[in-house]
Amino acid sequence: MTPVTDTTPRQRGSAWRRLRQRPAAVASAAVLLALVLLALGAPLLAALEGQDPTTYHDDLIDSARGGVPLGPYGGISADHWLGVEPGTGRDMFARLLYGARVSLLIALGATAVQVLIGLVVGLAAGLGNRVMDQVLSRFTEVLTALPMLVIAISLTAIVPADFSRPLLLVLVIGLLNWFGTSRIVRARTLALKKLDHVAAARLGGSGPLRVARRELLPALAAPVITYAAVLVPGNIVVEASLSFLGIGVKPPTASWGQMLSTATTWFRADPTYVLLPAGCLLVTVLAFTVLGDAVRTALDPRERSRLRVGTRAGRTGRSADGAPKSADASREKEALV
Repeated sequence: MTPVTDTTPRQRGSAWRRLRQRPAAVASAAVLLALVLLALGAPLLAALEGQDPTTYHDDLIDSARGGVPLGPYGGISADHWLGVEPGTGRDMFARLLYGARVSLLIALGATAVQVLIGLVVGLAAGLGNRVMDQVLSRFTEVLTALPMLVIAISLTAIVPADFSRPLLLVLVIGLLNWFGTSRIVRARTLALKKLDHVAAARLGGSGPLRVARRELLPALAAPVITYAAVLVPGNIVVEASLSFLGIGVKPPTASWGQMLSTATTWFRADPTYVLLPAGCLLVTVLAFTVLGDAVRTALDPRERSRLRVGTRAGRTGRSADGAPKSADASREKEALV
């Protein structure tokens, strides 16, 4: 079993250096930063274009053909940089920007709820007595076996229509998908409890809250942050799926999933309307996935060395006795000590 160690400032600096040395991680972070800036600046950018996400432009669609945008590529022009929406004539550029705000807000909010509940339940199970650990573990297993998509559809269907739909999606996705976080936190807590400084704090009279806050949370930060980076793209897909099924974000509020749900009837007449939100969704999920994998390997050098076993880079990077040859490998080995 891999020994559990604390995350020292030196190790955190080494992880940051390893992360910056990975071009894929840097590119993914740049893409996500640009996406966040575009989402935050949606009102300003839409005003710069001179459009908004809700105004109908009936003169820009061909009513004789059922509402297909006039002009090539979905009606792209100097006034509408990415064309207009079929059937309504609403500006696509503005709706994509505002849709990014909604999709990212729901995904990040749901991830925060998942991490918070998972931390509380995992710490309670790991620090509690045997009975509490068994009860919480069995409760988590029962909830994991439930059909979460069916429950989510049921909850979103019975909630009053005037309730904020983005907030509802945050609560539904977060409350129904915290089990993975709790399992990771519980397993890590059980391992950390055996360390000398944690045992000394408990024997010294520190209560569970103090032990969790001062001794466990700093060591739990790395695995929780890594798992959260993986949760975000999954939550984006869940929001898109619920909106695609018609139980997510309701018009006129824009989200990528809601746009895709209405684009299914237009993919032959106006492929641009399908490709734009689908492309944004693909790029965002891919960037989060690549960055999450990079964070995981940067925070855990042992994981990186395991991935290199058997590869050409792993064979050439070590001498005959298994010792690392390069300076980077030496620093990586030193960070494990």
